Amino acid sequence: MLALIAAALLLQTTTPAPPMVVVREADVRVEQNPPPHNGVGASTAFRLSDAAPGRNFEFRKRILHQDASIGLHVLTHDEIYYVVSGRGEVASDGRTEVIGPETAAYLYEGADVGIKQIGDEPLVLIIAYPLGRRLP
Repeated sequence: MLALIAAALLLQTTTPAPPMVVVREADVRVEQNPPPHNGVGASTAFRLSDAAPGRNFEFRKRILHQDASIGLHVLTHDEIYYVVSGRGEVASDGRTEVIGPETAAYLYEGADVGIKQIGDEPLVLIIAYPLGRRLP
């Protein structure tokens, strides 16, 4: 048992973590018309995690402008939509829910999902999901 603990400690000390990556929204802002997955309207994407080498998950911010949507698509991973501001209608396998600020929708692998902006204010989302593997 002590040999296993020693081996685990040795691995921890010989494989240092990469240095942190700091990303500013202004540096990764992209106007995307239309939004992904056959969406409609206009959106602004902030691919915040793209600058992190060796990452194993995605962390993004997206603004869906008036009447915009991310089209229905089948997930190949679990995914979270967290609403910062505005309101949206999220769909998952035929079920829809209205979500607003400080609300998260946890969506599961295999579900057919999408989201659209509703109301007068743009829908600001944080979207996070794991990758199938660590990227180089």
